[in-house]
Amino acid sequence: MKKIIYTKKAPDPVGPYSQAIFVNSTLYISGQVAINPETGKIENSNIENETLQVMKNLEAILNEVGFNFKNVIKSSIFLSDMNNFNAVNKIYGSFFSVEDAPARVTVEVSRLPKDVNVEIDMIAT
Repeated sequence: MKKIIYTKKAPDPVGPYSQAIFVNSTLYISGQVAINPETGKIENSNIENETLQVMKNLEAILNEVGFNFKNVIKSSIFLSDMNNFNAVNKIYGSFFSVEDAPARVTVEVSRLPKDVNVEIDMIAT
């Protein structure tokens, strides 16, 4: 049975979608951008802070169902500029141990919602 997951500790969706869906013990988290859920503003002072806010948003959604980053099995990173790969990778990687790192894809796209520089989605179980 499908259960819609929502937490005020992550930003509200910017379109007709859910923060996450929980089905058969698997959590599918929609792409998160660096919107601070407390202020509603985008944290984009630099790519490191932007990525950190994205990861905090993802963590809040994981925590809503009792999960953490060890439960993540797959993630997708979308970058507006692949030159940001190393900086994003450093922040993203700080949330995982080598033993628990999920499968992942990173791609450059021409544009992201709200003109952010990074968006990340995840699947966890």
